[in-house]
Amino acid sequence: MSEQRPIRILDPRLANQIAAGEVVERPASVLKELVENAVDAGSRRIELELEAGGARLIRVRDDGGGIAEADLPLALSRHATSKIASLEELEGVASLGFRGEALASIASVSRLELISNTDDDPQAGWRVVAEGREMEPRVTPAPHPRGTTVAVRDLFFNTPARRKFLRTEKTEFGHAEEAFRRLALSRYDIGWSLRHNQKTLHQLRPAADAAGRERRIAALLGKGFLENALALDLEANGLRLWGWVGLPTFSRAQADQQYFFVNGRVVRDRLVAHAIRQAYRDVLFHGRHPVFVLYLELDPSVVDVNVHPTKHEVRFRDGRLVHDFLFSSLHRALGEARPGHQEAEEAVEAGAEAATTVAAPGVAEAAPRWQQQPMALGGGDERERHPGADKVRQFMAGYRALHPDHEESLLTPQPAPPGGAAAAQARGEAGGGEGTSLRPIPSAPPRPSLPEEDPTQAPPLGYAIAQLQGVYILAQGRRGLVVVDMHAAHERITYERLKTQVHGGALEAQALLVPVSLAASAAEVATAEAEREAFARLGVELDVAGPETLLVRQVPTLLAEADVEPLIRDMLGDLERYGRSDRLEAHINELLATMACHGSVRANRKLSIAEMNALLRDMERTERSGQCNHGRPTWFEMSMHELDKRFLRGQ
Repeated sequence: MSEQRPIRILDPRLANQIAAGEVVERPASVLKELVENAVDAGSRRIELELEAGGARLIRVRDDGGGIAEADLPLALSRHATSKIASLEELEGVASLGFRGEALASIASVSRLELISNTDDDPQAGWRVVAEGREMEPRVTPAPHPRGTTVAVRDLFFNTPARRKFLRTEKTEFGHAEEAFRRLALSRYDIGWSLRHNQKTLHQLRPAADAAGRERRIAALLGKGFLENALALDLEANGLRLWGWVGLPTFSRAQADQQYFFVNGRVVRDRLVAHAIRQAYRDVLFHGRHPVFVLYLELDPSVVDVNVHPTKHEVRFRDGRLVHDFLFSSLHRALGEARPGHQEAEEAVEAGAEAATTVAAPGVAEAAPRWQQQPMALGGGDERERHPGADKVRQFMAGYRALHPDHEESLLTPQPAPPGGAAAAQARGEAGGGEGTSLRPIPSAPPRPSLPEEDPTQAPPLGYAIAQLQGVYILAQGRRGLVVVDMHAAHERITYERLKTQVHGGALEAQALLVPVSLAASAAEVATAEAEREAFARLGVELDVAGPETLLVRQVPTLLAEADVEPLIRDMLGDLERYGRSDRLEAHINELLATMACHGSVRANRKLSIAEMNALLRDMERTERSGQCNHGRPTWFEMSMHELDKRFLRGQ
C-alpha cells in the first residue's frame, strides 16, 4: 500500500462478503447451509429446487417451527442465532448450525428472500430481505404455511470475480446433488425432494425402519452398493458405530462413495480416514478406494465441531479411543466376511423346502446381498430356485460314489515361520523366485472336506469337480458354478496363518550391534518418550539420548536389514497425529505376504479332488479369503440363472 490509512470498521456488506468467502464457495455450499437450518428447525419434510445448477436459484422449503416476526430482522444479522447461548452449550452443541453468520454471508453475495410462519394460519407469514449498503432488513407480510422458505437468486451477482470461478451448470449441479445426497443420508426420518430446472430428480420418503433406510441408500447410491456391503452395528466405551461397509471387491477408482457422519453431521476427518484405510489395508487392490456409509454416535461433549468454518472437520477429546474403535470394528467386520459366514434365508413357494444361500464377493446382479439380516424373496422361476434337500442329498451320494477318496488327504500349506533360516530368506532371498525352499509349518488339524452332520446342506463353496488349465478350481455349489483361483486363495490362507503366528504373541526382536542415531525435533522426542510402551510392544527399543537425539537399539528380527530411520520417523508422525501407527506391522506383513506367495501352490500344479476340496474348506474358515494379499478376488460364482441366460435356455 502506497499510503498509510487509518483503522476503521468495515461496512456490514463488505464484512459479510469477506465472511462469505469462508462459507460460500459455490451453490452447493449455500444449499448445505440452508438445509442444515431447516433440519435444526425440526422439519419433517424438506423440498429443494435449483435452476442453472443453483447459480440462478436455490430454494429450500421446510415444514419446521418457523421464525417469529420479531426475530426475522436478526435472522439476517451476523453472529445471531437461537442455537447456542453460552460456552457450555457450544462445548456440547447438538445442532448442525451454530455460528449465526451463514444467512448474512449468503445475503451479501446474492438476492436472498426469507419467508416464514410460526402459526398454523397460512395467512400469518412474514417476509424479510436485506437491502442497501448497510444491509438493513425489511419485513413485510407474506402468506406462507407453517415453516420457512429461503430463496437465493443470482449468486455472486455483485461479486463478478467470484462468479467467474463457477464451473458449468452440469458441474455445479453435480456438487449440489452430492450435497443433497449427504444431507439425505444424514437424516432418514425426514422426507426429501430435489428438483432441477423444473424436473423432479429425487423423491425420498421418511424411513422408519431398516428396510426404509436400505431403500433410501439404494435410491441414492444404487442397488449394487447394498448387494456388496456388510451391515454392522457395534457399541463399546460410549461409542456406537453402525451403517454399511462395502466389500473389498466392490471398491472404486475414486473416493466418491465414502460417507461418514458424527452425531448426524457429515465430516471429512483425517483420523477417521486413517482408521478406515488401516482396516482395508491388505484387502484392497492398489489404487482402489473402499465404499461406506457409516454413522458414529458419541457424547457431544467429547467432540469439538467448532474447528473449521464449514464444520467439515471435528476434533475428538480422545482421538486414540475413537481411532482404535473404528479400526477394530471395521477390521473385524471385514475379516468375518468370508464364504459361508453370513447366510440368508430364502422363502420359496408353498410346498417347496427352504434352502440356505450364501453371497459371493464381486458377483453380478443375481448374487444375494451380504447382509446381517435375513433377506426374504418370493418364489420365482423354477431355474432360479435352490435345489431342495432331496436333490442335494442325491448329488452328495453321487459325488461320494464318484470320488470315494475325498477325505484321504488335505492340502497342507508350505511356508515357514519367521525366525532362523526363514527370517534370513525374508530379509534377503525370499524374493528369489520359484526356487525358494520354505519349511512346512504345523497346519490346523485336518477336517473332513465334506461335512457328514447334515446331508442336506452343501458347503458354501460347494464341491470340487475339476481343475482348469492347472490354475482354476471348478466347483459345484448350491447356486451354480464356483470358480476359484487356487494360487490366490492359498496365498491368502497361508498369509493369514503367518500373521496369526507372528502377531499372536510377542514379536521376535533383535538388538542392533550398533544403535542407529536419529536427529529428532523436540515434538518427536516428546512423542518417543510418551509412546515408549507402544514401541516396545512392536519389538522396538527407542531411547532418548538428548533433547534432539533418539537411539534405536532394537527392532523386530524380520526388519533387521530394513532402513530403520524413515520407518521410525513415519511411526512417530502417525503416533502424534492419530495415536496409533501401523507402519511396523505393514512392513512385517509385506515380508509375510512375500513368504506366503512363495509358499503357496503354483500354477500348473495338479491337485487331487481331495486337495481341491481341502482348499475350499480352508477358504470357508479363513478371514478375508475373498481377496488375495494384493486385493485381487480369489473366487466368483455364476448362478444357474446366469448360465441359463448365456445358453438362452427357457427363452
